[in-house]
Amino acid sequence: MHLANPQFLHLFWLMPILAACFWWSFHQRRKALYRFADRSLIDQLIRGVSLTKKVIKVVLILIFFSFAVFALARPQWGTKLETVKRKGIDIVVVLDTSLSMETQDIVPGRLEKAKHEVRALIDGLEGDRVGLVVFAGTAMVNCPLTIDQNALKLFLEIVDTQVIPRPGTNIGEAIQAAIQVFESKDRRHKVILLFTDGENLEGSPLKAAEEARTAGIVIYAVGVGTPAGEPIPLRDERGNVTGYKKDESGSVVVSRLDEESLQQISGVTGGQYFRATPGEDEVEKIVQAVAQMDKKEFQSKTYLTYVDRFQIPLGIALTVILLETFLSAFKRPSGIWERLSGLFRFSRLKKDGVS
Repeated sequence: MHLANPQFLHLFWLMPILAACFWWSFHQRRKALYRFADRSLIDQLIRGVSLTKKVIKVVLILIFFSFAVFALARPQWGTKLETVKRKGIDIVVVLDTSLSMETQDIVPGRLEKAKHEVRALIDGLEGDRVGLVVFAGTAMVNCPLTIDQNALKLFLEIVDTQVIPRPGTNIGEAIQAAIQVFESKDRRHKVILLFTDGENLEGSPLKAAEEARTAGIVIYAVGVGTPAGEPIPLRDERGNVTGYKKDESGSVVVSRLDEESLQQISGVTGGQYFRATPGEDEVEKIVQAVAQMDKKEFQSKTYLTYVDRFQIPLGIALTVILLETFLSAFKRPSGIWERLSGLFRFSRLKKDGVS
């Protein structure tokens, strides 16, 4: 026999406490009765009460408790073959790690905000395989498609603006790298989630979006930043801001969110564009959009599992508690003379002033 929830067996330690409580209750009630009247009178008053039945009721309650705890522990015996099918879609997160993502026009910063939204998306997805591509001047597959959400979060945790040594922003190459991550040739069940500020310095993102559409991939773009923008901070090894990025003429570079480009990229594939907001309502909208897509079967595995038998102790527990409910603690007179005798004793007691 196997127990699925053996931790519930610790509740059996309550059995002696319950038994002690019942004994204490009986003892206190008897003491209270003897304080109320003379012992001989009390013995006549409680002659119709069956001590044996009271003990049986307590035993039934303890039996009910025992079988209820045993049912909670989920006893299992016997085995059966169970086939588990996993369905979902393939999703590749494409994350911008260029220097412009250090801009802090959105709290706590563009890159940290994007990583937080990616984590929230991962938590909202069920049964889907997710991969991660990071990019700046070039793109790199940081994590292949996996159903292991914790592994993906570990890869995401170490992502910063130094992970891609080549500076710049090449959204087109990032989309092409994401296309290569998808293993299936099926022209469905594939999504790219693009997190970027939209500033593209090289490559052709629209051409790459056309390639994605041809491959049956839908792109959802999330713009991280604000249209007004802010200067791009430069930091030392300790993370302290030492200045701001300047162009060749010496002017401070202001990085702005390019929403128009992201709308075009997502629109080519039939996807949608969202701007990252403090409330992160866009995360829920993306999760809902993904959930409505047709899903494919990733894998089907057959497991040898135990058969639950908790119904047996649960049925016994319910039967016992029903018996306890209907069991009267009072003696039932066996004949007419005993009934008349009981009525006579009651009338005498009432006449003597005992109520």
